Amino acid sequence: MKRNRFRAVASLNIALTLVLAGTWQARAQDAKAPYPSMAPLDQYLMDRNAEIALARSAAPLSVSRDATVAVLGPHGYEIAMEGKNGFVCVVERAWMNPFDSPEFWNPKMRGPICHNPSAVRFILPINYLRTKMVLAGMSKTQISDGIKSANSKRELPPLEPGGMSYMLSSQGNLGDANGHWVPHLMIYTPRTDASAWGANLPDTPVALLPPDPLDQQSVFLIPVGHWSDGTPAPVM
Repeated sequence: MKRNRFRAVASLNIALTLVLAGTWQARAQDAKAPYPSMAPLDQYLMDRNAEIALARSAAPLSVSRDATVAVLGPHGYEIAMEGKNGFVCVVERAWMNPFDSPEFWNPKMRGPICHNPSAVRFILPINYLRTKMVLAGMSKTQISDGIKSANSKRELPPLEPGGMSYMLSSQGNLGDANGHWVPHLMIYTPRTDASAWGANLPDTPVALLPPDPLDQQSVFLIPVGHWSDGTPAPVM
């Protein structure tokens, strides 16, 4: 992903979900944006077993088979399978995008992601909080204000060293602009600039996502050459 072409699918993450920055800006100015508001809840929900399988597809089997899996229900994320290695795999929805994304309410988006134990502790609380506010019927402005308030009150866990996530699923949908995109790792560090990792240069595979004002960390993306099932992936 090249600098100024892509932005993060954000929260702390998370993760997750990538959209062309230029596409966002163009569509944000379009009065006929395809997803102006939240769709009916059932459009965001999945069959429970299908969601478990999709969540596990985010990481190699050696990691995901022993991971905890959380799935989205009518009242938020709930644990569907207990794991034993400290990883947690989930399928993110479109409301993990930046707030100015025209795909923020895209009901088709499915972002399988599997967090290591460090990332679990500071990323999942953001995901769960956003989702709780979405399901409570809050607007994007109210959700953004709620995240800011939680941060100011230190109600959300701080960034931990060593946080990373797998996004290696060939079955996900990262939005209309990107589809599957490419398999990649996400690395979380304290706020820094691209030069610290030699990122965002024409001949480096490392990308630093533009900072989100609601996040406390920098997010680096490192594409890899195969999907979680070992099959070859497109070359960037």
